[in-house]
Amino acid sequence: MASSLFRKRLEQVLTEYEKLITRPNVPIEPGNGIYYRFRYPVITRDHIPISWRYDCDENDNPFFMERLGVNSTFNSGAIELDGRVHLVVRVEGVDRKSFFAIAESESGIDNFRFRERPIVIPETDNPATNVYDMRLTAHEDGWIYGLFCVERKDMTKPDDPTAARADCGIVRTKDLNTWERLPDLVSGPQQRNVVLHPEFVNGKYALYTRPADEFIDTGTQSGIGWALVDSMENAVITEEKIIDRRMYHTIKEVKNGEGPTPIKTPVGWLHIAHGVRSHAGGLRYVLYLFITALDDPSRVIYSPGGHFLSALGDERLGDINSIVFCNGAVKRENGEVLIYYGAGDTRLYVAKSSVDQLVDYCINTPPDALRSHDCVKQRIALIEKNRKLIAESSDELLKRIV
Repeated sequence: MASSLFRKRLEQVLTEYEKLITRPNVPIEPGNGIYYRFRYPVITRDHIPISWRYDCDENDNPFFMERLGVNSTFNSGAIELDGRVHLVVRVEGVDRKSFFAIAESESGIDNFRFRERPIVIPETDNPATNVYDMRLTAHEDGWIYGLFCVERKDMTKPDDPTAARADCGIVRTKDLNTWERLPDLVSGPQQRNVVLHPEFVNGKYALYTRPADEFIDTGTQSGIGWALVDSMENAVITEEKIIDRRMYHTIKEVKNGEGPTPIKTPVGWLHIAHGVRSHAGGLRYVLYLFITALDDPSRVIYSPGGHFLSALGDERLGDINSIVFCNGAVKRENGEVLIYYGAGDTRLYVAKSSVDQLVDYCINTPPDALRSHDCVKQRIALIEKNRKLIAESSDELLKRIV
């Protein structure tokens, strides 16, 4: 009986796995003109290879049970190499420990398959309890750097099992196969979101940071930081300034942080960031954009108001509801931009846009007016502009707009 059950379950699991991996993903139209969402997540826990989860020895596992289950797959670093999109996915086991694994796809939208094994990240002399949320940067020095959160028990509070400290771990590679571990970033505050700028600035490596007084709460720290370091082999922050501040009653009231490596455009450096505010159900994470100057990547020149992307529909549901988070995006040769975002700390989605669309959005979307009265004036100005345009136009399609 056990043998027949093993074979039956093995066949079922294999069949459903292949159907999932090869399922086409389709855009949800008409979209908002800024990007297209897609019908299905690009990576879920069910995309994890069967051999990573099941013991396939019938003698040891006659019921074909999952032995090492996976809870979620989300918050992925992203890079394009040799015409294929590579995601360094945060995979969280049912034991709550996260690790990194590479999934590849030619389209970057569907048919992602994981490599044979997860990444083995070399450890430092101070081993981490957990690692997650890697940002990938192809730097002009010739290395691909991976910056990620390193979480350890806060030993200043030995009796508190919730007390933790977050630091920035650093690895580098030439091919995504062999990874060299460098010392963790040295910084006074805790650092959970650190991103490396892809070019030297004044001969130094430039970092976008999110200094925080505590593991969860930012405390007195006030936004996305900027720091220059002499070397990534021994990265030490001695001076830090805030370039994008938290602000009362906005999408980034509680905290904000840099997302993936900024994208170079003819206008400036395009940034994808996350903003967090409180609500009755906890914290709400959304994505927003801004652009900094080409000659000074620490100077913000365009900052459209409000969020760029928030959780919708099924994206709202997960281990943590109403959260989207992005630490990976790819600009392809044709100008297409693929933005990978975790939803609910559970699964990974993609949104497709272009450099032209995102730059237009940043330049021509009004900034946050900061007060309800002024926000209404902004909207009425748009309404009146459209009413005048429609009244003067002979376009019947335009006249259907109410």
